[in-house]
Amino acid sequence: MMSIVLEDGTTDQVELLLSFEFNDNKKEYVVYTKNETDENGNITIYVSSVTRGGSMPRLGGVESDEEWARIKNVLRELSKNE
Repeated sequence: MMSIVLEDGTTDQVELLLSFEFNDNKKEYVVYTKNETDENGNITIYVSSVTRGGSMPRLGGVESDEEWARIKNVLRELSKNE
């Protein structure tokens, strides 16, 4: 479990599923869930970039389609191994 502070200052408890870093650009990401399900019963997952600096890491968005494609490839590869 991990606590995240939202933009409005409230705190959410989430379950950390995966964290990873790309070797070539040193960008870090976390994959987490609030254990919410969609209308088909699938668990919703979230992906955030991680910026380190200051006292606590900050979560941010994924900035480009290229980043999304790379993240999806990581998730696909992991799902194949399970």
